[in-house]
Amino acid sequence: MVSQDQRRRQLAREKFLRQQQRRTEARRKARVRNSAIASVLGVVVIGSVALYTTGVLKNDGKKTNASADITPSAAPTSKAPDPCAKPAKGSVKKLSFKKEPAMTIDTSAKYSMKLATTCGDINVALKASAAPHTVNSFNFLAAKGYFDHTKCHRLTTQGIYVLQCGDPKGTGTGGPGYTIPDENLKDKSLKGNVYPAGTVAMANQYNAQTQQGQNTGGSQFFLVYQDSQLPPYYTPFGTVDAAGMKVLKKIAAAGAQAPDPVSRNTAPNATVVINKATVTKS
Repeated sequence: MVSQDQRRRQLAREKFLRQQQRRTEARRKARVRNSAIASVLGVVVIGSVALYTTGVLKNDGKKTNASADITPSAAPTSKAPDPCAKPAKGSVKKLSFKKEPAMTIDTSAKYSMKLATTCGDINVALKASAAPHTVNSFNFLAAKGYFDHTKCHRLTTQGIYVLQCGDPKGTGTGGPGYTIPDENLKDKSLKGNVYPAGTVAMANQYNAQTQQGQNTGGSQFFLVYQDSQLPPYYTPFGTVDAAGMKVLKKIAAAGAQAPDPVSRNTAPNATVVINKATVTKS
């Protein structure tokens, strides 16, 4: 016959095992969630491995990354009135460069970027000293008219809250022909693996599950319109001003379309086109 003390110890052991199982399962789910979220901002760089903007990595015929099924994306919303104006006349320049441009910026100076979009101006204070390669690249590309007339091709409304731009193809598969290194990943603004609202950061090919794809930034970037849980794998290189945040909120309020069957992009309902991008030294 089991004594009361033995029964209490048995129940305590069973409770402890249940707690351990719950903790193990919670840690497993957290790893899966973080891997999925980390891969959502993937970008294809021309001449590199194919990577859909959902973060699904395809290695020359190999099976796609299993995180595709759980990658956060935008929930399709009903078609709202387009809050943005018609794009300015002009077409995207088909530019490609063999290597990263030579360093020409003054890292001790202040730089800002103005994105004159169909939805309003978005002004960004750039972090030249903390992310010199990134800011130098944007200075170079903007001067070439690389971003002019390009469409912001992705809006996410679940898991993370970002507008992704910077691809001349408008599909999430374009790039400038060169890559730049990751920078400023220990920025003091990134607390608790959160990219705060107003952050402007680089998309890249990093895959959290394989831990491959570092230093693969190109021209695609994302603007955070609401605090987003993301591991610090994406170079934060600027901050949107208050007026620009209102523009981002307007774009987000219009919602996103259903995922494209091929690229899996969830395009914004708003027609978000960068009429002109300008980088200025002050």
